[in-house]
Amino acid sequence: MSAATAGRGGAPVDEAELARWNKRYAQAEYVFGKAPNAFLAAQAPLLRPGMRALSVADGEGRNSVWLAEQGLEVTAFDFSPPAIEKARALAAERGVTVNFEQGDIYGWRWPVAAYDVVVAIFVQFADPAMRAFKFERMRAALKPGGLILLQGYTPKQLEYRTGGPSMIENLYTPEMLEQSFAGMDIVSLSQYERELNEGARHAGMSAVIDLVARQP
Repeated sequence: MSAATAGRGGAPVDEAELARWNKRYAQAEYVFGKAPNAFLAAQAPLLRPGMRALSVADGEGRNSVWLAEQGLEVTAFDFSPPAIEKARALAAERGVTVNFEQGDIYGWRWPVAAYDVVVAIFVQFADPAMRAFKFERMRAALKPGGLILLQGYTPKQLEYRTGGPSMIENLYTPEMLEQSFAGMDIVSLSQYERELNEGARHAGMSAVIDLVARQP
């Protein structure tokens, strides 16, 4: 998923970072594939047509498009215009509608109590300060009873190097997620190792962690 480094209150975007992600997404190939993330797809029994969903740092649209295919009303945002262009093309290819918006973690509008589901899949470009801001806004965006669906890499991923950041502080542990979402109902929280096959950037044996948490 692509990163955003604009500061709070509309500080200038880091143009070098934007250029790096734009270059990555400008290729014709879908970097993370067109299929939804496997963890997200496994949560289908929790989803119902008509739910409102937000996909954070959605990249090329594989997850937001899948959510729309399940009958959800989906908003997705990402930092990179080329990624959004590809996401729109994927939605058109699949015959679904998604509200795609360009924005970064700090600068996007983040409505309050607006969504039944908030999805964040491998959104690990965020340093600890940005991550705290992001998690706070994700939680605030949920309606009562709404769900956070999150997957990321654990520190053990640094041994595999099959995707994700190289900075250990950007990776997730169970303790960190429990603390970040304290007060929510932790429906499930598990870390494990498995083969990923989600495009060229997430391929091979990986150390991952999943969270499903419900807003009170």
